[in-house]
Amino acid sequence: MTRLVRWTALTAAAALLTAGCSGGSSGKDKDDGGRSDAAPTIAAPSGVPKALASQQLDWGRCEDTADSPAPDGDWRCATLKAPLDWADPDGETIDLALIRSEATGDERIGSLLFNFGGPGGSGVSMMPSYADTVSSLHERYDLVSWDPRGVAASEGIRCRGDEAIEDAESVDSTPDTAAEEQAYLRDAAAFGQGCRKAAGELMSHVSTTDTARDMDLMRHVLGDAKLHYFGISYGTELGGVYAHLFPKNVGRMTLDAVVDPTADTMGHAENQARGFQRALDDYLESTGQDPEQGSRDIADLLERLDAEPLPTSSPDRKLTQTLALTGIVLPLYSKSGWPALTSALTAAEEGDGSELLALADGYNERDASGHYGTTTHSQRVISCLDDRQRPTLEETKELLPRFEKVSPVFGAFLGWDTAGWCHDWPVAGQHETPEVSAPGAAPILVVGNTGDPATPYEGARRMADELGKDVGVVLTWEGEGHGAYGSGSDCVDSAVDAYLLKGTVPEDGKVCS
Repeated sequence: MTRLVRWTALTAAAALLTAGCSGGSSGKDKDDGGRSDAAPTIAAPSGVPKALASQQLDWGRCEDTADSPAPDGDWRCATLKAPLDWADPDGETIDLALIRSEATGDERIGSLLFNFGGPGGSGVSMMPSYADTVSSLHERYDLVSWDPRGVAASEGIRCRGDEAIEDAESVDSTPDTAAEEQAYLRDAAAFGQGCRKAAGELMSHVSTTDTARDMDLMRHVLGDAKLHYFGISYGTELGGVYAHLFPKNVGRMTLDAVVDPTADTMGHAENQARGFQRALDDYLESTGQDPEQGSRDIADLLERLDAEPLPTSSPDRKLTQTLALTGIVLPLYSKSGWPALTSALTAAEEGDGSELLALADGYNERDASGHYGTTTHSQRVISCLDDRQRPTLEETKELLPRFEKVSPVFGAFLGWDTAGWCHDWPVAGQHETPEVSAPGAAPILVVGNTGDPATPYEGARRMADELGKDVGVVLTWEGEGHGAYGSGSDCVDSAVDAYLLKGTVPEDGKVCS
């Protein structure tokens, strides 16, 4: 079963646009109190064993991984050791893969830690490709990212092999019969069992809370008194959880493409149905179509594919309904993808599913050899450990009409997904919604985009409200795509840069049109 969306990684947009290790230190700035990888002058985080708190990172040339080549330039990689179980910090440890490029200027502030979303996105592979977008920040910050526990080079979890993934693409994600319903749920349960077999004990220790604690250890070992952080998509939830746990350690934190922390499983699915439908309507209107009629036409195409998948240029693969919807989702992440969507939909209406299949493969991280990446595996393991809700088949079916009313194109898929995503999951979830209140934290800049499909704009205000009075500060961009910074608004970029580089907090409610 393929997860079409959750609050997915920014790497989805990167896929569309494209179709350990010795580093020295830089200068210091009055904002960070100096820097040393061993952090001898900064008090160790509470409850962290001395051996872990005093570890020194051995920065060296990055190496190729199974899913991405080593980056060019001055990027260096290292391994951080963290407790496998934060409830037993003196016990077994886990290795976390880090990547860094040091500040290019003399007036260094500190490290700026990035999480690009998912959950399950690899920061080690994404950070170098994002460096141009944040080049204005690189002068004063070391750019740092990492693969969170259970992701890619940090004990990454693969729940099933490539052939099994491809076979599962034939499972109907919007079942119409009792037999299809049972096949859908069997596939979901089998995926969970595959994760348990692959991950073992780790499966119970990859929560967002675990990763937030890793971040505070990382902050200390990197030599920063405060955590300066840029979180995107799911990375905003992670940032909020960190701020709740460590409010006094929050430095300059920007949250862009914001997850609604007040939404439960059903709420997130409904939010995304609304967000993607809103983005699809904007796309259709941009092509001169009536959004209501255009959505009906796409829904009709998907219904035909449910009965009879389309042939593609790959003789062994057909475009199923689920793959087609995945292919439609991907180009909605960025306005630059809209022409590709037009071409793919036109080809599908003419009987050729090749272009939509290629877009779906980009989203699913499938390369030309048939090898799939593991983002969706890690995403599911992390989110099902976070979320204790397990909607039943009956509860889902009861809510389907509401989802379909919100979105005739995406509603049914996202509604059914609530039943299948964590069905019969072998590990219990931790909460219904994350706790992100952060009284006493420094101001946190929360950036919302009115046209964001995956994390609808309303989540930004709710995140700010949950962070608390005088903490959450909302900056709005009236734009399109997933995320605002680096998406073409000088107003947004200037406001974020001024905050991260100078500590200038914009007025709460500032709008960039």
